[in-house]
Amino acid sequence: MTLQLPAMPTLAARTVAVEAPDDLLALVPPGGMAWVRRGEGMVGWGEVARFESRGSSRIDDASTWWRRITRHAVVRDDARIKGSGLVAFGSFSFADGSGHGGALIVPRYVLGVRDGRGFLTEISTDGSHGRSPDLADALGNASAPPALPTLTQAPGDREAWDAAVDSAVARIRQGEVDKVVLARAVNATAAAPVDPRSVMPTLARAYDGCWTFHVDGLVGATPELLARVDHGLVTSRVLAGTIRRTGDETADLARAASLAHSSKDREEHGYAVRSVTQVLASHCASVNVPDEPFVLHLPNVMHLATDITGSLDHAATVLEMVRELHPSAAVCGTPTLAAARMIDELEGWDRGRYAGPVGWIDAAGDGEFCIGLRSAEIDASDPRKVRMFAGCGIVAASESASEWAESEAKLEPMRQALGLG
Repeated sequence: MTLQLPAMPTLAARTVAVEAPDDLLALVPPGGMAWVRRGEGMVGWGEVARFESRGSSRIDDASTWWRRITRHAVVRDDARIKGSGLVAFGSFSFADGSGHGGALIVPRYVLGVRDGRGFLTEISTDGSHGRSPDLADALGNASAPPALPTLTQAPGDREAWDAAVDSAVARIRQGEVDKVVLARAVNATAAAPVDPRSVMPTLARAYDGCWTFHVDGLVGATPELLARVDHGLVTSRVLAGTIRRTGDETADLARAASLAHSSKDREEHGYAVRSVTQVLASHCASVNVPDEPFVLHLPNVMHLATDITGSLDHAATVLEMVRELHPSAAVCGTPTLAAARMIDELEGWDRGRYAGPVGWIDAAGDGEFCIGLRSAEIDASDPRKVRMFAGCGIVAASESASEWAESEAKLEPMRQALGLG
């Protein structure tokens, strides 16, 4: 079947250097998008083009659309740093059959900071790339975000969770899969619409080592990099194996050591590392996989982590690598298809864009996409409704009570950012 793409707008992008703002997230206008880590990254607002896709080809279709957009675009980039020039923000559903699909969005304006250098990009369809964009004009009369309304969360269904985990463990021991990742969704309701701009600053301050993001109502602070492509180098950060922090430094050091030596957690982590390594090996002239994982310390939890890098042997874009890598064993399980079927059977709800790819791509095909973890989705039809997510890797040695505690720890970032804990 031939992909029927919409008419291609001819985009013009003009980037100039500006003074680096102290706080990118403080400047996001209503409806703006964000991708920020340790104070650097990009925020975007307005919309000049959008491509939406569904089904198993959703990432491929978006990639095809982006190639056609960039082929005809006129770009004048005076900054020439990571994220400058023509870019699109994107997010995609976890599952092929999800009703949420995915989208690439080209903003009207992008404000960014890299290595202490600031830049502003204006993107248009009217050929106005000749004039220099002005930040004050771009921001216009943008208002500050409203105060975060009080939210009330629905209780978690512990009984259903225990039953799902127990069933998964039994099926793993029978040899159906080696690992499966099960997730929970927790609903919350507010008296007034929830503005993601009121949520992101709390996430960015508390989890500055994570990627704080907002794209199309999906907001979060994720620690897991699915794929970064930068001038032929591809990087993926694998997280699998988790332990909760206590707040006591001495106790947490002991817990980190126990995590590093836990056979259950190392088994879970190993599946995820192998799934990513196999994909990268098929696209790279060389792949570097550390012999041992390290322990990534976050304010609420600690993870076993492995950074895998490779030198691409062909001109693959970040979206092409995302298509190949998603879903990894870190968010689905192994073998992938069998684990995905088990998720459908045991969870009984549509994950939407939770645990799906979220990030950005530039005109050269470079960019970053993370896995949409530690996230919440603001309901597009009723922004008073918010759904938070957390998932756990289940292996033969898993216990439902421990996995519930882990999921509660993973819900902490969004609960705190929403004023729920």
